[in-house]
Amino acid sequence: MKILVLGGTAEARQLVAALGDAATLSLAGLTRTPLSMPHRVGGFGGAGGLAAFLQREGFEGIIDATHPFAARMSRNAFEAAAALGMPLLRLERPAWPKEPAWLEVDDLVAAAKALPAGARVFLTVGSLSLGAFVARDDIWCLSRSIEAPAHPPANGEVLLQRPPFTMQNELAIMSRHKITHMVSKNAGGAATRAKLEAALQSGVQVIMVKRPRLPAVLTVETVAEAVKWVENLGE
Repeated sequence: MKILVLGGTAEARQLVAALGDAATLSLAGLTRTPLSMPHRVGGFGGAGGLAAFLQREGFEGIIDATHPFAARMSRNAFEAAAALGMPLLRLERPAWPKEPAWLEVDDLVAAAKALPAGARVFLTVGSLSLGAFVARDDIWCLSRSIEAPAHPPANGEVLLQRPPFTMQNELAIMSRHKITHMVSKNAGGAATRAKLEAALQSGVQVIMVKRPRLPAVLTVETVAEAVKWVENLGE
């Protein structure tokens, strides 16, 4: 079998390592720090371009292991697989269970509107998701990301860090910067979960952005299940 793995998560890298030569990892290239494993970088030109690439390169299946908020890529994968009649699997880690103290919102615009004037906000939504907060000049923002954002909120600071994060790290950040609110996407996983526990311990209000609605496809939560799916395709 020849499988294209659409990556952007730790699970994608683990899956490609487990599948070996059967898998090709594709990344959008949003993070400039290179991976040690072989991979292709860049977009495909929409669903049509992805379908043409799959057909041209002789792939026999797709595994969408992109970030839970990479909705456009997931839709492109769904449309390309449907056009080719190609097997498609979604590998997605479970979302974090809702905590009673969280304020859940549908998107980043709603998250920005929910912040009160004078808030000191820890933004943990990535360098490309800060646009909704730029106009809020009545709040102070600490923006954390792997890559430096092109247009961070003017009133605040930028913190460049790569997960995983420890409880000690998160508590220190919230104390040092006198954080009152934290905005997060519900990405799930253990690598960044410490921030939620630190917020609870520190009395910081968590504003959690719900996951976008993705196309209904066969979905598994673990790398082992994805490997089994590929093995079944070859039978």
